[in-house]
Amino acid sequence: MTSRFVPYATIPTRLLAQLFSDFVVAVWIAIWVLVGIAVHSAVSTIADFGSDVESGANGIAGNLDSAGENADNVPLIGDALSSPLTAAGGFARDIAGAGHQLNTTASWLAWLLAFAVAAPPILAIAMPWLVLRLRFFRRKWVALTLAATPAGEQLLALRALANRPLAKLAAISSDPVGAWRSQDATAISGLAALELRAAGVARRRRPPT
Repeated sequence: MTSRFVPYATIPTRLLAQLFSDFVVAVWIAIWVLVGIAVHSAVSTIADFGSDVESGANGIAGNLDSAGENADNVPLIGDALSSPLTAAGGFARDIAGAGHQLNTTASWLAWLLAFAVAAPPILAIAMPWLVLRLRFFRRKWVALTLAATPAGEQLLALRALANRPLAKLAAISSDPVGAWRSQDATAISGLAALELRAAGVARRRRPPT
């Protein structure tokens, strides 16, 4: 995984930490996705109830309308028989409309509540993780790009002189600044390796002078 396009370290301990963080984030996201699905399913039962009410009320309304039409054909008392049936059919259609409204409202509310429950905890963990991973990827990409050229390696060595602990610099050379100024290739390679390691990239360096 020394490729600059792979967003993982080549140092074993750091690589394991990255893989562990990926696993934790994946499990966290999966848990809250399941919670969101559970919330959606719970609220969707209300939408299903509304759909059942709409279907049943429409069926009753159709039956009442048919009965009213048949009653209207009865001589003398047809109007008296059909009017209540027609009115009951209209009332059943009103109930069907209410069921349809309940179904529509509960359907979008199920998605809204599922998103409201699952999104905040997912974003609270995933966004910092993503920012850190992108920052690491950019740093690794820049470091490997610089290490590919002699001038870039010298720049990495200079950054190591400014940023790395004195003990690590002394392990490279007894006079790391002087070695860098004199363009000691071995010392520059060692210093660059320090900066690469800080960026998550392990590279073998030459023995110290």
